[in-house]
Amino acid sequence: MEPLSIDGTWCHTPRVHTDPRGAFLESYRAADLRESTGRPMDLAQVNCSVSRRGVLRGIHFADVPPGQAKYVTCVSGAVLDVVVDIRAGSPTFGRWEAVRLDDETRRGLYVAEGIGHAFMALSESATIVYLCSRPYAPGREHEVHPLDPAIGIDWPAGLEPILSDKDAAAPTLQEALAAGLLPDHGACLAHYESLARRDRGDLTPSGHHPATPERAPSTPSR
Repeated sequence: MEPLSIDGTWCHTPRVHTDPRGAFLESYRAADLRESTGRPMDLAQVNCSVSRRGVLRGIHFADVPPGQAKYVTCVSGAVLDVVVDIRAGSPTFGRWEAVRLDDETRRGLYVAEGIGHAFMALSESATIVYLCSRPYAPGREHEVHPLDPAIGIDWPAGLEPILSDKDAAAPTLQEALAAGLLPDHGACLAHYESLARRDRGDLTPSGHHPATPERAPSTPSR
């Protein structure tokens, strides 16, 4: 697990074992992710998307809290996977970073809650699998336009982007900021810390401090 330049994002390059039969790898290990990030990732939903060449999905994000952390792998084909810091008040607000995910290196990308995510399919067909910390909740899901020139993502030349109607109508980063749609950086940091504290046993899954167990009544002295 190697951290990217945007806090809250990590890239995992697995060791791929090959022999005449094919290949084997450990695509995801919860313990490794916890050790790198300092907090666990709950697994609530697994998504799979299949895209033809040029399809551009994103920039997607969810309200924080609770947000939705993702662990993304490309199980077939290749994509350019992009993370964008859309957390209002973040020192790296508006920064993006891209990682190629494909079925050769088998890299995985962890995207913390509050960080925007997008990808473009580079191969004739690309299949992406996402491990998600929260289930899909339409009322908390939002988009920022992936072709916003103010963000300036360097999408591959020679590929005509194919967007959904929803993504094509998404606001720019500044429009989303002005509308109050973007996650707050401070709220994201507080959410990350609450996950770490819960993992240490300081909080219950609902976010409350664990109740102090009642003491058994003392035995009267005789």
